[in-house]
Amino acid sequence: MLDDTDRRLLRQMLATPEAGVSDLASRAGLSPAATSRRIDRLKRAGVIRGIHAVIDWRALGYAVEVSLRVTLDKTAPRAFDDFIAAAREIPEVAEIQTFLGRVDLRLSVLARDMGHYQELYRERILTLPHIADIESLMQVATIKASQALPI
Repeated sequence: MLDDTDRRLLRQMLATPEAGVSDLASRAGLSPAATSRRIDRLKRAGVIRGIHAVIDWRALGYAVEVSLRVTLDKTAPRAFDDFIAAAREIPEVAEIQTFLGRVDLRLSVLARDMGHYQELYRERILTLPHIADIESLMQVATIKASQALPI
């Protein structure tokens, strides 16, 4: 599906995501028109799912990030669906992941400070349906956050 030119273009997009089509074209050794066509094709194929901003939440006043590992009471037939639907309604839940194994889900929660987190935890998180167990992990630092793989 991908040829060497597509891979070169994707590497350039990962290295400089803010680059425009003409800059990407010159970096990948293509014309702007060919670059645009390839990007459109890669989007249609689902290889490029979107281009988005990476926001530094700390700069916007969200100084606390907590990872919650959640185990659900799976005796309820709709435990996953009910829990996920309710968790999506909490704006401070930045990410929801599901897992196979002892832990069923992981929520990434952003809060302004510990008081705000405590309020979210007591009033919003603990009221989510079908929780059998929950473990909080306070994030200290992000060492690596990349979606780049060798292409």
